[in-house]
Amino acid sequence: MDGSLTNLRNPVVIMAFEGWNDASDAATSAIDHIGLSYDTDVVFEIDGEEYYDFQMNRPRVSITESTERDIEWPAVQIAVAHLPERDVVLVSGPEPNLKWRSFTSALVSAIRTVDPAMVVVLGAMLTDSPHSRPLPVTGTANDVRLATTLGLEPSNYEGPTGIVGILADGLRRAGMPVVSLWAQVPHYVSDSPNPKATLALLVRIEDLLDTPLVLGELPELAQAWERGVDELASEDPDVAEYIRRLEAVQDEEDLPAATGDSIAAEFQRYLRRRNEGR
Repeated sequence: MDGSLTNLRNPVVIMAFEGWNDASDAATSAIDHIGLSYDTDVVFEIDGEEYYDFQMNRPRVSITESTERDIEWPAVQIAVAHLPERDVVLVSGPEPNLKWRSFTSALVSAIRTVDPAMVVVLGAMLTDSPHSRPLPVTGTANDVRLATTLGLEPSNYEGPTGIVGILADGLRRAGMPVVSLWAQVPHYVSDSPNPKATLALLVRIEDLLDTPLVLGELPELAQAWERGVDELASEDPDVAEYIRRLEAVQDEEDLPAATGDSIAAEFQRYLRRRNEGR
């Protein structure tokens, strides 16, 4: 790459930010996974000097192979992952502490040069979803027509928001199509990483892009994570009973979803992966 965000192949933008918007680091882990799974070039970084309180987002010190001390400052990184049939612009970093309006303006301006077919904003929130069931991913779009086309819901959220909400609004005002995907993370096991939540987000991204993604060991890691939580829960009868109640509630709510659209979506995923394997 020459450091440019122009002349990309059918580009889409996917972004996630550490912090309030990112329970169990599930959303930023999805960005990291895509970046590590494909040939990816870092295009540039947005300098954090104006946007971070370094007492809240502290620089990190590490020791290099030559035993020298290296300091990594908080910054937002913009990279391009080269998938077989398209380029994906990846945006990630800590949620800024300062000057959200200026930050949004700078990032929206950069994304405008991409001329993306879609911007996908990722988040993860703590909910009462049981770990032993598929972790739900809520998908919304920034206008009714786009929501109808993609089979999503128009966003009707009211309340406090993070930088992803501010960016989604700024992108909408700039005329770009925006989809928000939020993974629901079990609140009783909120430590990171949560490979099952990350996998759920990646599967929904596959659906949106109609493109299979390299998942690597993530499905196995998700299964191992679930088994680990099962073992921990079995050691506490109260926790085990609480999880059984959550399972019963979700199973009852999900019964209508066992037909129709959910079966069609699963069949489409099967076809994509079969065609990719040829």
